[in-house]
Amino acid sequence: MFATYLIGLREGLEATLVVSILVAFLVKSQRRDRLPQVWAGVGLAVALSVLFGWLIEYTSTELLARSEDRELFEAVTSVAAVVFVTWMIFWMRRAARTIAGELRGRLSEALAVGSLAVAGMAFLAVVREGLETALIFYSAARSATGGTGSGPLLALVGGIATAVGIGFLLYRSALRINLSTFFTWTGALLILVAAGILKYGVHDFQEAGVLPGLNDLAFDITGVLDPNTWYATLLAGMFNITAAPSVLETVAWVAYALPVLVLFLRRGAAPAAKPVPAVKVAPTGEPAAPAAKSAPAAKPVPTGEPAVPGRVAAAATDDAGSTGPTGDGSDPASTADGRPTTRPAVSRRS
Repeated sequence: MFATYLIGLREGLEATLVVSILVAFLVKSQRRDRLPQVWAGVGLAVALSVLFGWLIEYTSTELLARSEDRELFEAVTSVAAVVFVTWMIFWMRRAARTIAGELRGRLSEALAVGSLAVAGMAFLAVVREGLETALIFYSAARSATGGTGSGPLLALVGGIATAVGIGFLLYRSALRINLSTFFTWTGALLILVAAGILKYGVHDFQEAGVLPGLNDLAFDITGVLDPNTWYATLLAGMFNITAAPSVLETVAWVAYALPVLVLFLRRGAAPAAKPVPAVKVAPTGEPAAPAAKSAPAAKPVPTGEPAVPGRVAAAATDDAGSTGPTGDGSDPASTADGRPTTRPAVSRRS
């Protein structure tokens, strides 16, 4: 039941934070008249999520008569739940810093359109979390208890209720928690839960006859991990760790859990800051442009020969803005397009 409680807590808190951002934006913008539309969109999203969860359960128990078909259906939903969990965990880690600004921007656009747009925006912001919760809960409940009993459902409701309470206290500034640490720890635990769901999906594929090796056990430690003990029940319910798994189940659990955990917990090194070029201070007190590479000294032009073309002379521009001997940015011995004039340069003698 802990796995379903964790799913309800994590997904519920994400949805609660989204709703809190929308409500806070409307309150601060003096648009309380649009709050009913937000709550209508949220209520519709919750209702659709409950309907989706019921539809999954109804399909598995009523529409599929053969046990092989039910096993195959549960296997497919388990794999889909693992995909959703993995995507959700990494998406939240990447978008956590920008989600508030994106939601405010979308809500501003919806306010300019009308009340239906506000309700639709709130609906879309919450329904994704609800559909994910319904699918993941179904797979986790099947993995933990085989779909029997009301314990997983009560645990899910408890997790959602805890998330709503935490979100309300955060909104009222009565509670402060490090959300980054919270999502990191819950994300790591959900990866282990997803590994257990994937292991259960592989088992269902084997029972449906899609994958071989149902009776090829990787190990059997029933003497150490007695399935009737409380700690064995806890491990099986949380992460689907059992005493006698098949080879394919073990390979699936390890092949998913280890690399995904490493990728999730790894912190990329921050890129080294590029050195800032020194800035010269102009006589007026304003910062001048960064110092450019010094150009090679121009060779003296012999008397009677054309001067250096203007594009080369321009490369010798100093940082104060003076070019050429005139000091006003013009080249007396070249035209604007850089071609030398017919007038020969006059050499200077000290």
